[in-house]
Amino acid sequence: MPAWSFLTNHARVLLCIAHDPGLRLRDIAARLGITERSAHGIITDLATAGYVVKHKDGRRNRYQIQAHLPLPEPWTREPALSEILTVLLGDSRSTTTLADHQAANRRPGRGPAPRIPPAMSAFG
Repeated sequence: MPAWSFLTNHARVLLCIAHDPGLRLRDIAARLGITERSAHGIITDLATAGYVVKHKDGRRNRYQIQAHLPLPEPWTREPALSEILTVLLGDSRSTTTLADHQAANRRPGRGPAPRIPPAMSAFG
C-alpha cells in the first residue's frame, strides 16, 4: 500500500457521503482507515466551509453535499464540486448530477450503498 495519496481525506470523506448520505461517522472512519475523531474533524471542516449540511434524522445525522459550490483551489477555473464528484464517482453519463446520484441511493429497496472500490480504498 502506498504511503501517500492523490486524494486528501477531505475528498475521500466527500466521496463516502456521496455514496451514502446517511453513513455513520464510525463507518466513514472504518472505510477510510482513519479515526472517528479525524472523520468528525473533517466533516466539521466541510460543514463550516458550507460544502456539507448536516440534518438530524432521529439519533443519526444525514449529510447533504452542496455540490453547486466552487472548489476553493486558487489554481483552478473554479469548477463546481459536482463536476469533480461526478468524475470521481465514475459516472460517465454527462446528464447525471450528484443530486441524481444521491437520490438514487435514497430510494427504498435498493439495499446498502456501494462501498468505495478497492482502488479508491487503497489511497491513504
